[in-house]
Amino acid sequence: MKIQIVNGPNINLLGKREPSIYGAVSFDSYLENLRSSYPDIKLDYYQSNVEGELINKLHEVGFEYDGIVLNAGAYTHTSIALQDAIRAITAPVIEVHISNVHRREEFRHRSMIACACMGVICGFGLDSYRLAVEALRQAIPAKK
Repeated sequence: MKIQIVNGPNINLLGKREPSIYGAVSFDSYLENLRSSYPDIKLDYYQSNVEGELINKLHEVGFEYDGIVLNAGAYTHTSIALQDAIRAITAPVIEVHISNVHRREEFRHRSMIACACMGVICGFGLDSYRLAVEALRQAIPAKK
């Protein structure tokens, strides 16, 4: 099984950016632990602060990978282009957020991409990614 994790803007600052909201662990550190927890799954990682690069990555992997875990950051609330990219590919996408966006500012309560995703996981810190991997693992039949 191959799963692509795609992180959007400012996720590269995890561990430094607003640790009271996002925690004090970098994503690279978390990713090592996640990979060791799932040795049978190829977990690839990509991060960009640029919307078009996120779209390009979805196009690149969206027909070959078994699933995508997407934290689009603030683009979640604004990007019809990301919604269109998710709809255009065949790999199922799970939208994730580290914080519970529904306990934050009103503008974060609306996702422009959720309607195109298999599901949404938010509010469990970095464990949101593990929950998404588990959901994909359960939803996608094993390849023989």
